[in-house]
Amino acid sequence: MADINYDELFEVLAEFYEHMMPFNKLIGIKMETLTLETAVVKIAMKDELVGNSHKHILHGGVIAAALDFTGGVIAQLSVIKKMKHATPEELTKRLTRMGTIDMRVDYIRPGKGEYFTVTGELLRLGNKVAVVRSVFHNDDESLIAAGTGTYLVG
Repeated sequence: MADINYDELFEVLAEFYEHMMPFNKLIGIKMETLTLETAVVKIAMKDELVGNSHKHILHGGVIAAALDFTGGVIAQLSVIKKMKHATPEELTKRLTRMGTIDMRVDYIRPGKGEYFTVTGELLRLGNKVAVVRSVFHNDDESLIAAGTGTYLVG
């Protein structure tokens, strides 16, 4: 079996994440970095995402969604890395069955900023479940929120 062309795969995934997932399009998710080891997601502040109009801060649901999305991407990247000799069909079948089981969000500061970045780190990858820790920062690099998610991977 041929090994996966990661550059091509990451282009396809970034296109899918940004343009084929309606909710991601709505909140403006952009893939800044996508490698086997890293996913960096960026969201620009816009009026439609404000949760507190008096203070002009980001809605907590947008923060949670971005943490969950990034955690899911990290889980997918971990599965891709583990399945490096899989056929495209095997990989597609596995990735489309993945989903969030549980997630906890800790809101640290109000969501103020011009843009926000989200990164994640794999804590554990098992045969059935992955656990990922994701962090949400503003443009001043202040920690806004952190989340831990459990994802079905097998």
